[in-house]
Amino acid sequence: MGADVAGPVARALLALETIQGAPGITADALARRLGVSDRAARRYVQTLREADIPIESTPGRYGGYRLGRSFRLPPLMLTTAEALGLLMAVLPGSDDADAVAGSGDGTVRGDAVARTARQRAVAKILRVLPAPVAASAELLRTVHRTRRSSAPQPDPELLAVLVRAVDDARLVGFRYRLSSQESRRMTVAPWAVVLRRELWYLLCWSHTSDARRLLRIDRMDEVGLEHETFSAPTDLRVLEVVEQHLSEGWRHQAVIEFTASVAEVQHWVPRSMGSLEPLPGNSCRLAGTTQDLRWYLSVLVEIPLEFRIVGGAELLGAAEDAARRLLAPVDR
Repeated sequence: MGADVAGPVARALLALETIQGAPGITADALARRLGVSDRAARRYVQTLREADIPIESTPGRYGGYRLGRSFRLPPLMLTTAEALGLLMAVLPGSDDADAVAGSGDGTVRGDAVARTARQRAVAKILRVLPAPVAASAELLRTVHRTRRSSAPQPDPELLAVLVRAVDDARLVGFRYRLSSQESRRMTVAPWAVVLRRELWYLLCWSHTSDARRLLRIDRMDEVGLEHETFSAPTDLRVLEVVEQHLSEGWRHQAVIEFTASVAEVQHWVPRSMGSLEPLPGNSCRLAGTTQDLRWYLSVLVEIPLEFRIVGGAELLGAAEDAARRLLAPVDR
């Protein structure tokens, strides 16, 4: 029943947006835009008029619908939690690196259109939000390429609390799930809320561990603001710190030597793969860890520079296995 009610309402609002964006649009054109019959389109226009929205119509061959000159859309009033919930639905796919803008024949692929629409939607949302809410929502725009399809999403109310804590520089207390059977109480100074590969993280200083931490927000429970405040680092480079954390502590070691300088290699290597250090001569070493050997190898083979794996037995074994499978068709 909810879908039956929401459909006409959604189409009526879409009709309003279409008329506003294309003054003078005919009933036929409006119906095509909405994907409905001419009669249904006229019914949605009548619905808008009954809601005291002045839709003017001009009869005749060149006539159509337009908004009355005195009409102004009311401001979009969203709470912080509502705004973050809306952005959570839009942001994860807004940086789709696989989108193709052109296909060589003048057409535009649907994924590129969707990407552009998402980016415009985020910009519009932030533009019309009240200043305090927009400032909080702006913290959530750090989006990176991802191929994950079902990453766990935290509650928008929880995100709202954490963003408010970052804004107000207040300590946060919560219970953090280390595994399905183990958790611990923590108190942290929240520095930034970050979205990375469709997972939401809190970059913070843990008073419990007396160390910097990058915590999964979807693993937090019983979150509450403390009265005590803190001073965040003034020279904090959030993205670099997050990438550094994500390159450490994983299951498989990886040490790669490149016959190229650090400046050349860092153009191709994501920071989450590890840290680069120069070696004698025109070479450098990449040291890091990974949980996904296939992903790590896929990035390496796309780098147009000479390299060799000098550390990490599992990574080396995976590379040898991949090489055998690639060479098998050639041998035949």
